[in-house]
Amino acid sequence: MFCLAGLSASALAGEVKANPKAVLELFTSQGCSSCPPADALLRTMQGRADVIALAYHVDYWDYIGWADTFGAKANTDRQRQYASAWNTSNIYTPELVINGMKDVVGSRKSEVDGAIGAASLSIPVTLTTDSDMLEVSIDGKAGEPQSGVWLVTFIDKVDVEVQRGENAGKKIAYTQVVTGRHILGMWDPVNGAHLKLPLDQVLTDPSNGAVILVQGEKNGLPGPIVGAASFVR
Repeated sequence: MFCLAGLSASALAGEVKANPKAVLELFTSQGCSSCPPADALLRTMQGRADVIALAYHVDYWDYIGWADTFGAKANTDRQRQYASAWNTSNIYTPELVINGMKDVVGSRKSEVDGAIGAASLSIPVTLTTDSDMLEVSIDGKAGEPQSGVWLVTFIDKVDVEVQRGENAGKKIAYTQVVTGRHILGMWDPVNGAHLKLPLDQVLTDPSNGAVILVQGEKNGLPGPIVGAASFVR
């Protein structure tokens, strides 16, 4: 549990999204010809008030001829960790994970809509600010398992001109591109979690937004996401 005292909260400057029903994690690549439709659908889904979207660019398609400008081994590792948690070795792009619990092909709108319709998050996450500080407040909820509190930073909008590989010659618009992921601490189901973060350390270039995720784990592998909130400066 994180304890704070004497913090006077005010409205967070920028766009805040709280109390979503679904967190969508798209595993995508600029080198994958099947991914642009999923990237476009993710932009549409991020426009919904009840959805927080994140795009994790993987690095395993770089060998085709174009190194993804946002590709990272850490993103590939996260995708593989989900596969391990579900007792499978199968990973693919575009894979869309919903609330850390199930996956669908990220370009299949009907399947994405159905997964969102059945989704829910049980733990509200509140974001407020005082001057240059971000306050995260997550109330306790008896009966829930202890979960990690994660900070995921992102770039909300960026266009990329792909010069080689399967998407050569295309200018692709990306949204919610993940730039980093860090554990902040643990959420306690009895006492909750409350922490204060310097905004200039949370949002370093090129990131202009962040998501706070509450996510369980088992045997070091990711479990269900139970709470989330995001903001864009």
